[in-house]
Amino acid sequence: MALEIERKFLVIGNEWQLVAGVKFSQGYLNRDKNRTVRVRIANNRGFLTIKGATHGATRTEFEYEIPIADAENLLDLCERPIIQKIRHIFHYKGFKWEVDEFQGDNMGLVVAEIELQSEDQLFEQPSWIGKEVTDDPRYYNANLTQHPYKAWAK
Repeated sequence: MALEIERKFLVIGNEWQLVAGVKFSQGYLNRDKNRTVRVRIANNRGFLTIKGATHGATRTEFEYEIPIADAENLLDLCERPIIQKIRHIFHYKGFKWEVDEFQGDNMGLVVAEIELQSEDQLFEQPSWIGKEVTDDPRYYNANLTQHPYKAWAK
């Protein structure tokens, strides 16, 4: 079984903008709290991902590359809106950080994720990392389709 151990943080400042990003489009065929089924297109490559329920910062994850034409057709079946974001990759002190700059209905939201080997693994945060939001479901990509960032009370 594949496990994903991931922590999420808000991003502060603009240092993260120094690295070019890749445009992502992703949609959800299922957003149940016990499982999500996601379709993603990134760099003309398609992916189908199944994730289990989150427990702390851990959940099961299965991801498979699929033909781009299949991904495009599956995106048409997904709930709306489709999540649009630009992903910037940073390597810092032995860890890979993925910074997602959301577009469309989620414009203004910037979240960084780090994948770990265990939930208690130590790591040093870059200066542009802000508040941790791992346990806040509002920041789950699947929730942003139903409750986009632009609709949140400021």
